[in-house]
Amino acid sequence: MLFDFTLLYLFIPVFFVISITPGLCMTLALTMGITIGVRNTMKMMVGELAGVLIVAGTAVVGGGAIINSFPTAFIIFKYGGGLYLMYVGYQMINSKGALALNLDGSHSFEINFLKLAMQGFITAVANPKGWAFFIAMVPAFINYESNLAPQMFALVVIILIIEFISLMIYATGGQALGIILRKQNNIRLINRIAGLLMVGVGIWLALS
Repeated sequence: MLFDFTLLYLFIPVFFVISITPGLCMTLALTMGITIGVRNTMKMMVGELAGVLIVAGTAVVGGGAIINSFPTAFIIFKYGGGLYLMYVGYQMINSKGALALNLDGSHSFEINFLKLAMQGFITAVANPKGWAFFIAMVPAFINYESNLAPQMFALVVIILIIEFISLMIYATGGQALGIILRKQNNIRLINRIAGLLMVGVGIWLALS
């Protein structure tokens, strides 16, 4: 038997519930949706999905052992990513930086694909809760007595599709909120809300 479809069917609802639950990456998508819209937030999603892909794949082949082998590097990465997101949030609160809106609702700087993708990647890879879920849950849906390649491929596809759908839901909600606030001419409020959320994500990442 090449693949255990029963395990796959069980994995889909379990992962959807986990993915759609508010967390670091979903809060980041909501935050960016408020200020830069869904289209630009998708640039962040590229990095986030790449990070999720790495975490999920690593978890299946022994993520716990890898983390235990390089604990200092993981901690540095986690705190560094958290501090960076807090800095970005602080800038947004003060209506500064590439992600903040000008008072006329425009952006002063070009939205940089690489910077947004890196924010998503760091948030996904440095999130301990993400590692904990994949290390604890993903192996339970793998039949190690069967061929691993098709199982890994199917699980990765499912994970990426569900994660993308969840990110889009949050980003779309954020964009809708941003549009409502723009109509009421509350640009500073948009920056402050998004900035506080971003700072919250950074603190969450650093302390989780």
